[in-house]
Amino acid sequence: MLRPEDISGDQSPDIDWVIWILNKLKELGRIYSTFAILRPTSPFRQPETIRRALKRFESNSTADSLRAIQKCKQHPGKMWVIRGNRILPVMPFLNASTPWHSSQYAALPDIYAQDASLEIAWTRIPLEQRSIAGEAIVPFISQGLEGFDINQPEDWLLAEHYINAGLVSPPAVHRQPYELNSGRGVNHG
Repeated sequence: MLRPEDISGDQSPDIDWVIWILNKLKELGRIYSTFAILRPTSPFRQPETIRRALKRFESNSTADSLRAIQKCKQHPGKMWVIRGNRILPVMPFLNASTPWHSSQYAALPDIYAQDASLEIAWTRIPLEQRSIAGEAIVPFISQGLEGFDINQPEDWLLAEHYINAGLVSPPAVHRQPYELNSGRGVNHG
């Protein structure tokens, strides 16, 4: 199904299309207890990645969702905001008596950033709470390049380098690509 244009813009929140598709599936009699978001910008996520994540999610019965994360490369303790003609640390914390922005990365606490490889949640969470994640979120730490995300042109170049160097290969796809035909979605798979 193609989602409506009004919830398909660059700044459209995910929750809008998640609720839309869950309701569309329900209208077709296709009711599921869980759903996953597998973004196409994560080319190195493997079927085993999904199986590992689902197993972790299902083993946490009190969780609302699971989200893929990886240790951040740019520590937020070294980030700044501009206020007038000065800068202020985003996180004005101390490591003993040393500000985080003046500490070595290794001396700072581990902080993780979400990646785009996958999200899993109970369908009741968006439908009842208007949230994809809910409040009880299980961490899924991406391994190697499975959490690699293409957001910038240089990410595409890096992905090509990883593939050409034999460091990783995208999973095989056994379906024809989605095509548009006369304004209607047609799946030729």
